[in-house]
Amino acid sequence: MNQTFVSHLECSMTGQRYEAGRVRGLSDAGRPLLVRYDLEALAASVGKDAIAASDAPGFWRYAPFLPVTEPGNRTTLGEVVTPLIALEGSAPGLGARPGRILVKDEGRLPTGSFKARGLCLAVSMAKELGLGHLAIPTNGNAGAALAAYARRAGLRATVFCPADTPEIGVREIRQQGADVWRVDGLIDDCGRIVGAGREKAGWFDVSTLKEPYRIEGKKTMGLELAEQLGWTLPDVIFYPTGGGTGLIGMWKAFRELRDIGWIDGPPPRMVAVQAEGCAPIVRAWETGEEHAPRWEDARTVAAGIRVPAAIGDFLIVRAIRESGGFAMAVSDEAIAVARDHVARMDGLLLCPESAAAAAACRRALDRGLVGPDDRVVLYNCATGLKYPMAPVERRLDKDENIDFDRFA
Repeated sequence: MNQTFVSHLECSMTGQRYEAGRVRGLSDAGRPLLVRYDLEALAASVGKDAIAASDAPGFWRYAPFLPVTEPGNRTTLGEVVTPLIALEGSAPGLGARPGRILVKDEGRLPTGSFKARGLCLAVSMAKELGLGHLAIPTNGNAGAALAAYARRAGLRATVFCPADTPEIGVREIRQQGADVWRVDGLIDDCGRIVGAGREKAGWFDVSTLKEPYRIEGKKTMGLELAEQLGWTLPDVIFYPTGGGTGLIGMWKAFRELRDIGWIDGPPPRMVAVQAEGCAPIVRAWETGEEHAPRWEDARTVAAGIRVPAAIGDFLIVRAIRESGGFAMAVSDEAIAVARDHVARMDGLLLCPESAAAAAACRRALDRGLVGPDDRVVLYNCATGLKYPMAPVERRLDKDENIDFDRFA
């Protein structure tokens, strides 16, 4: 039996405690449950050297900070520590000096996105708790990650996605063995189908923040970043925000690291980035609210942040405010410009959601919300290879004389 430091689960709204080690969805108040740890015992038993010496793949090196108790339940597809890539050629065009903006490239993970972190933990805990059938709504990447990890763990997966989900994502989900359905609606419409089918279909709902463990997987983004920076933290983090699990998870990680004394100093300012066509969190932050009403007629090229309503809205807004950060929406045009700029100047293909973060960083630098000496981290949430790109029309006829002057 692997030592676990989990003490209990806690309602994120009321603070009500729940016994760990049992199947849980939302709290009695209908709010996300958070995993809590005996951090004093963790600090006394685990040091930074033990983390550095771990031979576990990728984020499993942080097993003491995670809820899986039995090593045999850790489902793995060869996770890696994702690299930090300094923007050099594209930084001046974003308004920063070369090297001051770092991109953490989550596209290197299994299934090509950061969703691997959260769904790996959710599937591992489902296996540990004896669940056999999982269901999820998705804009693409979460469904792909669930399909892959569920198949690896021997579990069944059913996935519902909006009808306009990128074709590559839908095919990836099906290819990896999940039962996938297109839905004439948005991701929250898909979520209602998942919720309505729990009893009749017999599946367990692993929607964003509707179970306690995806957030623990996303928490490893913060743990990993801190270790990569020598147990320090950047000044600012720009994060593409849909359901917000990653932003909430990182903020949880930073608080846990501070509480055990592994980091000190001010936390990074957390910046939630959304698209102008779907910006409920930005609207809540700007109006001083903690909850964000559903955004009607949501539309953007960045499908991953097209989330009209987030059950964890208040947790996102709290993290922004507690960190001294802000929320910002950018246009689809700005997203396209930033994506092209970083690709052509640095050879790094951002997904549209992360191009939104780059566009927001540029605007924040222009407005003085971020200083020229600030150390900034952007998260590239998925490989850009999953998304449509401009067609290439130029051709050569091998049998005609070629004018090589055109290439000079």
